Amino acid sequence: MLGKARSSLSAACDRLNIHPDVFEELKLPRETLYATLLIRMDDGSRRAFKAWRCRYNDRRGPTKGGVRFHANVSRDEVETLAFWMTFKCAVANLPFGGGKGGVCVDTKALSTVELERLSRAYIEAFAPFIGQDRDIMAPDMYTNGIVIAWMSDEYSSISGQASPSAITGKPLAFGGTVGRVDATARGGYYALRQLESVLEIDPNTATVAIQGFGNVGYHCAKLLHADGYRIVAVTDSSGGIYDAEGLDPLAVMQHKHETGSVTGAAGHGSTREITNAELLELDCDILIPAALERQITMDNWERIKAPIILEMANGPISPEADTKLAEKGFKIIPDILANAGGVTVSHLEWVQNRSGFYWDESRVRDQLKSTMETEAQAIWALHNEMNLSLRDAAYVHGLRRIAQSVEARGTQAYFEDT
Repeated sequence: MLGKARSSLSAACDRLNIHPDVFEELKLPRETLYATLLIRMDDGSRRAFKAWRCRYNDRRGPTKGGVRFHANVSRDEVETLAFWMTFKCAVANLPFGGGKGGVCVDTKALSTVELERLSRAYIEAFAPFIGQDRDIMAPDMYTNGIVIAWMSDEYSSISGQASPSAITGKPLAFGGTVGRVDATARGGYYALRQLESVLEIDPNTATVAIQGFGNVGYHCAKLLHADGYRIVAVTDSSGGIYDAEGLDPLAVMQHKHETGSVTGAAGHGSTREITNAELLELDCDILIPAALERQITMDNWERIKAPIILEMANGPISPEADTKLAEKGFKIIPDILANAGGVTVSHLEWVQNRSGFYWDESRVRDQLKSTMETEAQAIWALHNEMNLSLRDAAYVHGLRRIAQSVEARGTQAYFEDT
């Protein structure tokens, strides 16, 4: 994935005539640390888990990014996600670079106590690598509030002082911020609403299908449903449901809490079960991939019907499929804009932790709304001005800001002239 991301970066640099020094700095991560976490299991045995933390680029500030616990985590994935975070922070105009971390583990196979040991072991391994002015961690896939609380507590113990600003996404009682739970979804919602008129979306008639009914997918569904959008399909890892007459996100989530899956939940009409693959190919107005990477590829892109795709997951469309869809006129609101709400509110949490002054929810949401609307409008303007896809426009938007920070320190041209 990183190689393909690097190719996209090279093309964007050429299009903007960016100085070669910028590409040279961005083509590889600044540093990636690998560790083996040895955990005592409940049965007394010991087990080793592979773990990584990457700081991709810190020209605009300390690196920032989540840590995910997933069975398929790899170094390539972690470094690619850190690359995307570098651009995501630049697109949102945050004083951060991009970072990411991960542990190769199936959390469903761990007890709660084993999960706590793993969370604390991760911090023990990477404590010298992170910090409020160096690398700021946050939750990601399968790292929820309690996992982040364990990590924050462990970091404070190791550092010998309370250090709330080293890790964001914490529970409120641990120095977290209001508005963090639905921040990623709300950011995507604000971006979509900002582009509603130019994309010719009518909320009262638009139909939406959401792949991934976790925290992000659920809150997206709830916000859009409240505005009149008709949610016709949702899926989770076990399968999904489709109802042409619409679904109530609150009722579906209640069913998921009771049964462990959205499968079997009732809609407003004739509800039927579907797979994750089938959801992607539904005839609807807006498709929201909010699950894993590489869901739309060269194998299925020709069967995608939704003219508007809001990428709430990271990298849900392969580069090859993305090119094909863009050529066909699909409007893809890219991940580095669409799901930037999470890191935007993480920045607000970091600011509050450092100042010791905490805001109310309305102020957090107002700041998030302002950021998402401003950047969505700027990217749409670039899309029109340079005749670019929305993804390329977003990368150009972020690349300009990163290039400015690199060039401000002097490029080859500067030294040749002195």
